[in-house]
Amino acid sequence: MEHITLLLAIVVVTALVFDFTNGFHDTANAMATTISTGALKPKTAVAMSAVLNLVGAFLSVEVAKTISGGIINEEGIRTEVIFAALVGAILWNLLTWLLGLPSSSSHALFGGLIGAAVMSAGWDAVNGPTIVTKVLIPAIAAPIVAGLAAMVATRLTYRLGKKSNTGTKATAKGYRAGQIASAGLVSLAHGTNDAQKTMGIITLALVTSGVLAPGANPPMWVIVSAGVAIALGTYLGGWRIIRTMGKGLTDLQPQQGFAAQTSAATVILASSHLGFSLSTTQSCSGAVMGAGLGRKGGVVRWSTATRMFVAWGLTLPAAGLVGAAAEFLTKQGTWGIAAVAVLLVAGSAVIWALSRRKPVDHTNVTADDLDNPGAPAEPAGVVTTAIAAVTPPPAAGSVAAVADADLKTTIPTPGPTDPAAPPAPAAAV
Repeated sequence: MEHITLLLAIVVVTALVFDFTNGFHDTANAMATTISTGALKPKTAVAMSAVLNLVGAFLSVEVAKTISGGIINEEGIRTEVIFAALVGAILWNLLTWLLGLPSSSSHALFGGLIGAAVMSAGWDAVNGPTIVTKVLIPAIAAPIVAGLAAMVATRLTYRLGKKSNTGTKATAKGYRAGQIASAGLVSLAHGTNDAQKTMGIITLALVTSGVLAPGANPPMWVIVSAGVAIALGTYLGGWRIIRTMGKGLTDLQPQQGFAAQTSAATVILASSHLGFSLSTTQSCSGAVMGAGLGRKGGVVRWSTATRMFVAWGLTLPAAGLVGAAAEFLTKQGTWGIAAVAVLLVAGSAVIWALSRRKPVDHTNVTADDLDNPGAPAEPAGVVTTAIAAVTPPPAAGSVAAVADADLKTTIPTPGPTDPAAPPAPAAAV
């Protein structure tokens, strides 16, 4: 009984460590666009996000119930399985953070849980229909829906801005204020969705240890500790991923940032109350790309997006393999559990040491390219060009002004050294 109690304490602490990594890994979801457009200073942005993540953790437990009683069958699952799953999720979170890739912490957790459960009890331990309906389908649909919504919202905001008589500076200031509000909404949504995943994992560990009955809701101490852990991680700031989402995918203006964050927050909050455990990272990344495509002349850097898509596809299987390997060791007994704990600490230390070679923090997070300063911007890709080609022409009232501007800028005045220039007329006597 003492061994089980000690192991349960280790699992709870490890789950809170995962929650902490989830916080700094996903800070970019809420604050990358706000920081990149200058609406908020970096440290102010992450502090605001941390507070709202904590508040959001108390708003719902639907996602927690999906994880604790839906992804895997609770019967026959040992507490060691939860520990192995968390090891896989934490290591994948840290690796993708090192690479600056906004991958899904949620899918890392699910992958680790599935891999460890299969290694422990076989494929019967996994609820396939629940995974398909509440994990895989939302994973595909969420970035598409958020991206389309952000693209439409971006075009709408620019069109309304053209019709408005408000000055450009006043309009930008208004959208920056809207960005701050929408960033707060995303932070609240992130706390509501992602903090619950750790609540669900801890609740599952309590169920497998016999402390709680199957199907029980998370106790209050679990809700509080999960909310505090994700808030602390958020305040630390995942600057590498903030740089990728804020500057690496596209160059955002305040109108685009507002549209992207509002669209992402709507998708995340709706899914949280339906119990769909979608990836906030994928939703926000899809919204940022949609906002980039929605502005005429905007460019989405598809090389960065492609690396991000690859990371998304690898998250479930990679975390699953690590979780399965960790579970294989924990099945060997106490020495196996100790070995997994040592490997987790050693792997985390190595990744942290590698990150110190090229540190990214609040002082350089908005730099254009830390590796190649002064490098030319990526040209527009096929998708960007195709969408720009179907952009409606300017309103009729602005045609004359556009034509006049074109004439003024395309008809040069012949210089005195131009051989083709006609001779200057003689001065009148």
